[in-house]
Amino acid sequence: FFYFPETHGISFRIQISVKELLDTDVLLKLLFHLPVNYPSTLPDISVNSDQLTRAQCMDVKEKLLEQAKQHLSEPMVHDLILWVQQHLKDIIMQSSTVCNEKTTLSKGTEDGIWMLLLHLDHMRAKAKYVKTVEKWASNLRLTGRLMFMGKIILILLQGDRSSIKEYLILLKTSKVDVDSSGKKCKEKMMRVLCETEVQSQHKRFQTFEVKEYSALEELQKEFETAGLTTLFSEFVPLL
Repeated sequence: FFYFPETHGISFRIQISVKELLDTDVLLKLLFHLPVNYPSTLPDISVNSDQLTRAQCMDVKEKLLEQAKQHLSEPMVHDLILWVQQHLKDIIMQSSTVCNEKTTLSKGTEDGIWMLLLHLDHMRAKAKYVKTVEKWASNLRLTGRLMFMGKIILILLQGDRSSIKEYLILLKTSKVDVDSSGKKCKEKMMRVLCETEVQSQHKRFQTFEVKEYSALEELQKEFETAGLTTLFSEFVPLL
């Protein structure tokens, strides 16, 4: 925690670690700028995190500013930090992880066809892991792709929203891989990059396939063919 005085007030950065959905830590980097007449004026806040999407960071920032308005004219930074530590999980679960500008998760209906994009950090027991993913997709009638490109591993799924939710539960609770000592372990390094209702411009996948790509351009083409150019440019280059 450090700060540097400016002629227009004070700015300081704080890094906090918050336990998130999968028992993995999310490191939040918060930058507060307190204007000269703070706390009569709201602080400027910026939020960054390697574990969250840009859309999720924006959601966290909006919620923090909403909270700040309730504390106007009283010192609030400490309260805001405590608040975000307690509520980050809820914000992320409600987060409108925007895949195209018209769709937000919170307004989606339960009964449309939904799409999920996941990023996996690694697969040690690759053959077993792949077989498990294929089996779950088949059982839940999900279509899409398991995509390998260099060290990038992505799972793109389409299907009923209830099936997509069921898939996520399976992935979080089953022993799908092995750890460095060869013992079976659960998936703890998975990130949901996007979850949204399938739109008319999105092409429906007819099957679930496992594919390997030798270059980023090949991977990009897969997304473009499926009408998912925005999804690719929003998330994949950041990986």
